[in-house]
Amino acid sequence: MATAGAAGEDLKKELTCAICLDLFKEPVFLKCGHSFCRFCICLHWDENGGEYGYQCPQCRTVFNKKTFTKNFMAQNLVDRMDDLGYLAPTSPKPVKVYGKCQQHGEELKLYCQTDNRLICVVCRESRSHRHHEVAPASEVINDMKMELKLRLKELNWQKSECDNVKAADECTKNELREKKQRLKEKIEADVGALVQFLFDERDSLLESLEAEEASTLAVLEHNLQTVEAEEAYVDKRLADIHSHLSDETSFDSLYASYKKELDLTSLEPMPCQTDFTNFSGPFQLIMWKKMMHVLHTMPQNLTLDPSTAHPYLDISDFDTKVEESCVRRNEADMPECFTRFCGVLGIAKYSSGQHYWEVDVRDKAVWYLGVTTVSSNRKGYVSLAPSAGYWSICLQDRLYANTEDGRVPVADYWTSPRVGVYLDYDNGLLSFYDAVTMKRLYMFDTCFEEPVSPFFSPGKYDPGSRLQICHYY
Repeated sequence: MATAGAAGEDLKKELTCAICLDLFKEPVFLKCGHSFCRFCICLHWDENGGEYGYQCPQCRTVFNKKTFTKNFMAQNLVDRMDDLGYLAPTSPKPVKVYGKCQQHGEELKLYCQTDNRLICVVCRESRSHRHHEVAPASEVINDMKMELKLRLKELNWQKSECDNVKAADECTKNELREKKQRLKEKIEADVGALVQFLFDERDSLLESLEAEEASTLAVLEHNLQTVEAEEAYVDKRLADIHSHLSDETSFDSLYASYKKELDLTSLEPMPCQTDFTNFSGPFQLIMWKKMMHVLHTMPQNLTLDPSTAHPYLDISDFDTKVEESCVRRNEADMPECFTRFCGVLGIAKYSSGQHYWEVDVRDKAVWYLGVTTVSSNRKGYVSLAPSAGYWSICLQDRLYANTEDGRVPVADYWTSPRVGVYLDYDNGLLSFYDAVTMKRLYMFDTCFEEPVSPFFSPGKYDPGSRLQICHYY
């Protein structure tokens, strides 16, 4: 008997749901082989499933959708164990009902579901409850307890979900603080480098200004010393001559003064030897030029690749300007050129690093700007979706971003003359800016799997207007 009891306990463990820790009720099994109560696994997936799939609570296998199969064998085993007496008796334990009927003095053993109150057997036969739906109080109490157990399950799952969400939110908070701290350090480092550079340049300019002033003042001081010495000599001779002009002077003294020649020095005011011409230039522009070696990312002087241009596009101004033409070029159809979409690539190919360029779109009613992979399609119809290797924004009736789901409005109108494009290849970021205010218009967050090149399009049916890459140095 002991062996049979142990075997029964082992079998009972095998027929226990890992979620509710109770014997299976309507058991189902998943594709991974694990079984659960149907209600338990559905509740678990409702609380924890989503866009990333549905996991088995035991082995963490992920399923794309809710799928399970009824486990008839497990259900039969549970029923068989119940029949053999291995499980708790199915008959409900007697429920002790406290209280007696105030009207008849009998125990309140029945429950009137019509009036929602406990009654006695005499009340059941009375006219007040004769036609009401009545059930034994013990059954009603057991049913309520079963319902409360189910609610307890749901509440426990909800509590577990609260704990999971709290833990995830705490983790997100920590990640947010760490990210903010990294960005703060980067901002302090980048801006600090520019500020330090400007302070150093200011100090250097002021030192040069002081040195040039000191050099000029030294010449002026020397000339002033010469004039002061000459003035002292003249004052002395004036006094000497005045003293010999009086009647009391002797002949010998008068003769000596007469014979003494005047030794006068030619004097001229010293002109200013500097106009500080080295300090009269455009300081901000000079510093900006010098600042380029401090910048991690500086505007790049891109040029267009004529071999990739659509036959109806004209490239000019040293390969920086593109515009639609009314005349088709008589050039051979190059493998890399656009044949239907009026586009052209830049010569540059980027496979790492950070890059920025600006495009003059002044007075353009239609344009497309962005980057594309070196192997993207350029023949016939061109899809501008990221999955096709194109990341871009465009202006037509308004400003749009060309996303995987189609065009997404970015702005209702566009008045700025320039667009800035910032590519952070390693982090998979492509951002577009109003290059006048440096307000970000849109950002693609992706992962580049091959080198990319800038691409440009002045659009169709807009002849006479052009796109031009801005050069700054």
